[in-house]
Amino acid sequence: MVALMADSTDKVDALYAKAIELGGTDEGAPGARSDNFYAGYFRDLDGNKLNFFCLT
Repeated sequence: MVALMADSTDKVDALYAKAIELGGTDEGAPGARSDNFYAGYFRDLDGNKLNFFCLT
């Protein structure tokens, strides 16, 4: 899995939405995963699992 850091929760939301719009599949919608970790998970068109995340 590849994790790509963003600078805000809004950016995570926007990047995740763009990935889904471009054909990615949902692996976990953006949201808080712990006290200071916010992430959205998806698979790309080749089936690779990625996420966008930020520390809050």
